[in-house]
Amino acid sequence: MKAANELFSKVQLPTGSSARQPLVIDPLVDGVTGAQSAATRSMEQKIVDLVRHQHPRFEVEAFTTANLAQQPLVLVGTFTPINNSAGQPTGERDAFRICLALADLKTGKVIAKGVARARPNGVDVAPLPFDADSPAWTRDPAVDGYIKTCQGSKAGDPINAVYADRILAAALINDATSAYNARRYRESLELYRSALRTPGGEQLRAFNGVYLANWKLKRRDEAIQAYARIVDYGLANRQLSVKFLFRPGSTQFWADAQISGPYPLWLKQIAQRSAHSKACLEIVGHTSRSGPEPLNERLSVLRAQAIKDRLETVAAELAKRTIVSGAGSRENLVGTGADDASDALDRRVEFKVIGC
Repeated sequence: MKAANELFSKVQLPTGSSARQPLVIDPLVDGVTGAQSAATRSMEQKIVDLVRHQHPRFEVEAFTTANLAQQPLVLVGTFTPINNSAGQPTGERDAFRICLALADLKTGKVIAKGVARARPNGVDVAPLPFDADSPAWTRDPAVDGYIKTCQGSKAGDPINAVYADRILAAALINDATSAYNARRYRESLELYRSALRTPGGEQLRAFNGVYLANWKLKRRDEAIQAYARIVDYGLANRQLSVKFLFRPGSTQFWADAQISGPYPLWLKQIAQRSAHSKACLEIVGHTSRSGPEPLNERLSVLRAQAIKDRLETVAAELAKRTIVSGAGSRENLVGTGADDASDALDRRVEFKVIGC
């Protein structure tokens, strides 16, 4: 817990004050994808235990809208697979970079930071249920704001403005995600809907949540409508990555209906919403870094073409408005080469809005 001890040792609290400082933790995330995992949850619990036993000046409280209204200290953090030599999330990931920052909502400033690196041995990066199940990903301003508050700041800097503006919505989304992870799908659905009605709440993770909760509740029509909003969000942001799972070395979808069952619905909405928006798209295939790169390059192109062909069966006009390309493993987001749920985003199919 080097990063956490470094962080709390640097905090300068008001002199003469004996009151414990309220502290909330906005759950830690992967510093590239914004996903939560068993590792980020474990680290968060270790920080809570550390504060309670070694830093009694602070009082850990729940990350809720009510507690945020009191303008507490907020801890944010990222846990990111990196190449240890390069110090960046590129190439072979053989280490983790830990970044923690403490933000003071009263002053609007970052007041302390702690950083460290860890070896990957024994680290469980399995995504939590919500992140494992989420069908789509794109860079979201709110999540990017969180990451920049930690990775793009130093003590004394202002809190990232986008993060600060959307922190109340983030607390609602966190409650909704906790309910989803605990299989309380009705509760999670209402909380995600509440988040979407909150200023700054129209975030991809909230749209994903409404879709997932409806799907779990077997509300197919509502789930389809929710997925259409995911597609619209991606088109408006000019990029959307979808987690289609293919058979190894193939352009055929994974045979398990629990996984690939909703794919026809996804494809139909992607085709219909793209056609409706008159968008032109570059469809980009991606693979994980396992296997020879020339093969990965070819396979990623073939998978992109397979998706293009499927879209055209729904909306023939997309034939002239879509092109395909393959990135192989050059643009891995996770990069661990685990070939399991933890790096599913590395095998994504990406839809980029391009000029017609």
